[in-house]
Amino acid sequence: MAEIFEALTDEHQRFIARQPVFFVATAAADGRVNLSPKGGPSVVPLAPDRLLWLNLTGSGNETAAHVLEQNRITLMWTAFEGPPLILRVYGRARAIHPDDAQWDACTERIPASLGARQYFEVAVESVQTSCGYQTPLMDYREDRKALDKWAEKKGEDGIRAYWADQNATSIDGLPTRRGR
Repeated sequence: MAEIFEALTDEHQRFIARQPVFFVATAAADGRVNLSPKGGPSVVPLAPDRLLWLNLTGSGNETAAHVLEQNRITLMWTAFEGPPLILRVYGRARAIHPDDAQWDACTERIPASLGARQYFEVAVESVQTSCGYQTPLMDYREDRKALDKWAEKKGEDGIRAYWADQNATSIDGLPTRRGR
């Protein structure tokens, strides 16, 4: 049932582009494992062995802390419509923040909305597909607008203050680079 690949195939990349939701998992050496759902058109393959993901401001910033400390990441997509499939990408990531020189190049690939906290460039180490037979069939309606409305209400200065207050460290106390 499961199959391992060294990189993303064209078929994998098309599958990723069709999915409205995916999941990101990271962990530090100690502490909590973080698993977060993500949505919207926020991931693009840059090459068979590289992905770019735009991460928006959220209640925590675990991924950034974990990548700084341990640098392991797993992204997972599952088909909720059509033929069953689960696709996992295992790799290493680096965060690119608004004050980094690479930020503008990232915005050309995935436009940064208000509240864009960082991009993650993921170096793909392996890809695994599995059956997904137990994943339910579900109908996608639309993306939620709550985060966009929250960001608009906060404004750029308010978002930066939120980063310093709420996103500077992980829930386990690890630094994220968002406090500056």
